[in-house]
Amino acid sequence: MDPLGALSLNPGRSLMFCGYLAGGIALGTVSGLTPGIHANTFALLLAGVASAVPGPLTFLGAAMLAAGTVHTFLDVVPALALGVPDPAMASSALPGHRLVLEGRGREALRLSAMGSAGAVALAVPLAVPVTRVMEVAYPTLRAHISLVLGVAALALVLTETGFRGKIGGALSVAASGGLGAVALDLPVGGFVGSGSVLAPIFAGLFGVPVLLDALTGSGVPRQDSPEVTTPPAAVGAFALVGTLGGAAVGYLPGVSSAVAATLALGVVPAAGARGFLVTTSGVNTANTVFALFALVAFGTPRTGVLVAVQRSGVAVELPVLLTGVVAGGAAGFVLVLAVGDRYLRTVGRLDYTRLSVSVLALLVVLMAVLAGPLGIGVFAAAALVGLIPVRFGSRRANLMGVLLVPLALGV
Repeated sequence: MDPLGALSLNPGRSLMFCGYLAGGIALGTVSGLTPGIHANTFALLLAGVASAVPGPLTFLGAAMLAAGTVHTFLDVVPALALGVPDPAMASSALPGHRLVLEGRGREALRLSAMGSAGAVALAVPLAVPVTRVMEVAYPTLRAHISLVLGVAALALVLTETGFRGKIGGALSVAASGGLGAVALDLPVGGFVGSGSVLAPIFAGLFGVPVLLDALTGSGVPRQDSPEVTTPPAAVGAFALVGTLGGAAVGYLPGVSSAVAATLALGVVPAAGARGFLVTTSGVNTANTVFALFALVAFGTPRTGVLVAVQRSGVAVELPVLLTGVVAGGAAGFVLVLAVGDRYLRTVGRLDYTRLSVSVLALLVVLMAVLAGPLGIGVFAAAALVGLIPVRFGSRRANLMGVLLVPLALGV
């Protein structure tokens, strides 16, 4: 029997499923709104305790995906308020900040939510035909993956602005690539059996440097009307570009949301800060949908959340797992509107130094739990590498060389 059909015939299981989804949405809300914390962190924690969680593992998988999807909606909030982007939102942080400094932060939140919601609406119907195309094209792409990833890394550097930016981009790709080549296969081991070295790598590269800069932050200025000034047709076009970029992320190993968003924006060079936000948010969220279909088609997880789902032993029942994504998308859109404005106001009144120190301490504790003492060392090394784009004024997306370079070189 169809899994969803079975749920409809069993009120008790339906209620349990809704409870799992609610739990996943709550975790995604916490991770999305906490600066420096990635959705993968909670997914890995859930994977570590999966055997002790009551109920079907498929429900747990749906909860993980709901959490990951909600996170893709809400991660823009701390990126705008504190400048602490999730890796996937790294490329959108500075344009978003410009809107916040102009008093248009509330509009920026709504543009991001519209980009993510549009990506879910477009990605779900597009996923089946895109997957069929990729099943034909993937063997060729796989055979030339080193060239594809090398071109992506080169494009990141060449699209930087100015000579200093290009130097910073090249150094960021090279240093993060070297870190990845050394650290990705290290046998880290924390208190959680399913801990991964990816957690300290990404937290160090993308969380710590901006938290350090936030130590001297002056807060969020007063924000004006939330009215969206971008025409609906333009928002839809940017969301479509983001969705197609998310498809590339979902099927190609090593191409992250940050990389795809940066490259996709070459298609819309006159997008401005508003188009930038919509497109990047679309890539970030569409990736969740396409990566799920890629897991079904190729058996390979393309996101940290799906890695955790696979490690938990979750059976890949597409209708149930896709329901988690859609439920997370609906909840995420509402939460951005309900929580985002208050978050901007609240953070603007807080002491940035104390807040940043508290989050840094939390990150160290989480890295110890997930990756142990060796993971703490990787975390510190990644933090040093993460300072390179900050100091050169280049995009943080270049730090995705941590995956691009080792995969391109076959390390």
